[in-house]
Amino acid sequence: MDSAAESTHPPQKQQEEEEQKTQSKKAAKKEAAKLEKLRRRQEAAAAQTDVSNLSLDSVVDPLAANYGDVPLVDLQSKAVTGRKWTDIGSLTAELKDQNVFIRGRAQAIRAVGKNIAFLVVREKGCTVQCVLTVAPDLVSRQMVKYATSLSRESHVDIEGIVSVPGVPIKGASQQVEVQVRKLYCISKAVSNLPINIEDAARSELEIEKSLQAGEQLVRVNQDTRLNYRVLDMRTPANQGIFRVQCQVENIFRQFLLSEGFVGIHTPKLIAGSSEGGSAVFRLDYKGQAACLAQSPQLHKQMAICGDFGRVFEIGPVFRAEDSYTHRHLCEFTGLDVEMEIKEHYFEVMEIVDRLFVAMFNSLNENCKKELEAIGKQYPFEPLKYLPKTLRLKFEDGVKMLEKAGVKIDPLGDLNTESERKLGQLVLEEYGTEFYILYQYPLAVRPFYTMPCCGNPAYSNSFDVFIRGEEIISGAQRVHVPEFLEERAKSCGIDVKTISTYIDSFRYGAPPHGGFGVGLERVVMLFCGLNNIRKTSLFPRDPLRIAP
Repeated sequence: MDSAAESTHPPQKQQEEEEQKTQSKKAAKKEAAKLEKLRRRQEAAAAQTDVSNLSLDSVVDPLAANYGDVPLVDLQSKAVTGRKWTDIGSLTAELKDQNVFIRGRAQAIRAVGKNIAFLVVREKGCTVQCVLTVAPDLVSRQMVKYATSLSRESHVDIEGIVSVPGVPIKGASQQVEVQVRKLYCISKAVSNLPINIEDAARSELEIEKSLQAGEQLVRVNQDTRLNYRVLDMRTPANQGIFRVQCQVENIFRQFLLSEGFVGIHTPKLIAGSSEGGSAVFRLDYKGQAACLAQSPQLHKQMAICGDFGRVFEIGPVFRAEDSYTHRHLCEFTGLDVEMEIKEHYFEVMEIVDRLFVAMFNSLNENCKKELEAIGKQYPFEPLKYLPKTLRLKFEDGVKMLEKAGVKIDPLGDLNTESERKLGQLVLEEYGTEFYILYQYPLAVRPFYTMPCCGNPAYSNSFDVFIRGEEIISGAQRVHVPEFLEERAKSCGIDVKTISTYIDSFRYGAPPHGGFGVGLERVVMLFCGLNNIRKTSLFPRDPLRIAP
């Protein structure tokens, strides 16, 4: 029995040992497989890391032709492609799925990871959101990286497909997107701008609110704006201001042409003062004393003597006054009118009335977008004016001021404070911020102003006011040469310097009158702005002659 047990034990033990060896081999193989799998993963990860660490610029991009900086040679009017460009302001949902070409400035650039980038592109005050999304054969990672490397305000050309997102776009004026397929930079801006457009476009109201909330936003002051005017004028408000200014000039011209006026251009280099006084820019004119014209006054009157009947001019005016106020410049654009008078200088006032009411109506109707952009940065109330402009005698204006406790010399002029007060009183009583004050004292008017019939202490003259500030001076002119010469002498003017002007009346001159207005001041006051430098593209004052 024992021998039988002994004979069966060794084979069983051997079997067990073999099973253990088999299991050990299986475990070893399994462990080896795991290690191999881990090794392969590590190698793959290392390889991926190596690829990631490579610069995208060193990897050949099959889509490289779809983006990049355009070389100068291609911008030297090299070829005419016939390509049709679309204004950013014209991008609407009606163009959905259409391919478009646009050009503008990269206003804002934002990356979302490595595969998506957003560019807000601006053109003439309108903006659109452009999207780059990595996709095979369309947009590469290198292209996205290139887009995000662009400096703000650089000029870019974009080709893409118009799409309409399901939610409103807050960061752009156009409510569509452009899915970018090609992107080229045609002009790079420096990476660090002296002022940011976003800061320059910020309203004072927004800045004050941020201060109250314990935050501090950048405020760009007036001098900094003017030092970098090229950047400052890119803001929506400035785009609006100067487009409104263009319309004021255009309406002025078109209205007067429709009334039988002829546009003229008078010299800006003259031998003597055109307004009297010493506030002129004097210069040497080939050995002769000369100055820059303070107005086209003398020559537009001479044009009337030349039988044009009704004339106007839009041109530069120079004043050498040491004035640092919010409404004076050393150079501005004058809108001047002169016309024959049949019976009364009220005929001139009638032109002023109809011209400016038509102008205000047109601006309110046709410049809504521009006025909205201005008001967003510089909030203002729309100008209050009447269909038929209010006319007040100077003496009646003085009485209104005296009744309000303001003492005025009845034969003197109104100062800035009294003009504003009168504007307030007129608004309260008549409901208008635009009115005409006429029959001023003769002593405060230029030498060529016609005295008032029956009361030589006063004159056939008028001023026009907007929001309590004077914008127009006008009058009937003296057209009798002997009287004109006498008036010039009494005002301290050397008659020899204006002899050709006076002589022009010796050949027969009709009764006439006219007025002059500063373009910048009209825009400033219509838009409720606080400084005329905001409405001068490159203002010139006693402290500034650049840029």
